[in-house]
Amino acid sequence: MQQLPAIPDPLKLNKKTNTPQRTQERLVIFLFLLPALTLFLVFVVFPIFQSLYYSFFTWNGLGPAVDFVGLENFKKILADKVFLKALTNGVLIIIFSLAFQLPFSLFLAVLVGRNLPGRVFFRTIFFMPYVLSEVITALMWLFLYNPDPERGFFNAILITLGSEPHAWLADTKLVLPAIFLALTWKYFGFHMLLFLTGLQNIPEEVEDAARIDGANSLQNFFYVTLPLLGSTIRTSVYLSILGSLQQFILVWIMSKGGPVNASETLSTYMYRFGFIRFQLGYGSAVAIYMFLLSLIFSLIYQRLTRQPDHLTGL
Repeated sequence: MQQLPAIPDPLKLNKKTNTPQRTQERLVIFLFLLPALTLFLVFVVFPIFQSLYYSFFTWNGLGPAVDFVGLENFKKILADKVFLKALTNGVLIIIFSLAFQLPFSLFLAVLVGRNLPGRVFFRTIFFMPYVLSEVITALMWLFLYNPDPERGFFNAILITLGSEPHAWLADTKLVLPAIFLALTWKYFGFHMLLFLTGLQNIPEEVEDAARIDGANSLQNFFYVTLPLLGSTIRTSVYLSILGSLQQFILVWIMSKGGPVNASETLSTYMYRFGFIRFQLGYGSAVAIYMFLLSLIFSLIYQRLTRQPDHLTGL
């Protein structure tokens, strides 16, 4: 009986014949990624290692760094009460954001995402503060908090109600909530947009089925809409916490971390030592602490919140 010749495997033939083509495709992909990769290495990776190097020195930024002090800068930072105050303020801003800013953004997203008359107009108005730069936002709120009752909006309201004007940003107990109010006005539109995107991905049939089964509006929201927004909420919380830890421009313009370090944040603390007192070695050590805090939080958060999406199953 004559034996038939073996039929070659088409996958193997395709793998052999397409090897030059695959190499060319990989080369094209690498060339497209090269500009972004170069910028990332130059402006992100290199400064991190450079800051790590300078953090081991007492250096004022002039001339080469030669005064090696090892881990002394890191020890001084942990022993500084102002740094601990800045860290505490960062945690407070995070708590305020999770307790007030994100729920408020979610409420507005649900409100303007339904059949609300003029919802397109409201979406534009609510998102507009995020488009403004942080410098403009800070100057606007400085005007609102002006202690002069003839210029400050809030003090004008107090006088109209029969109260005394107040120096909002000069009060150690009120300066952080006052700044947080400005931060909320600035960023709630961004989180609202995230929640709107998540709401648009929820099929209307799912909510209609819940209504047919007898669920009212609150039950529909808490048992259907909210679970299906899980991935969006996790993303919003992640961005909010990282942004709170790195907040700088608005705080610096409005209060410069004062009064008496009452509104000091990690970024203002680093800027004060690095670019005002010219203690760049010490400031670099603060930057390394900020980087480690953000990195450790990111790794832990991503691991703890790694859950399948109810909509996609991924």
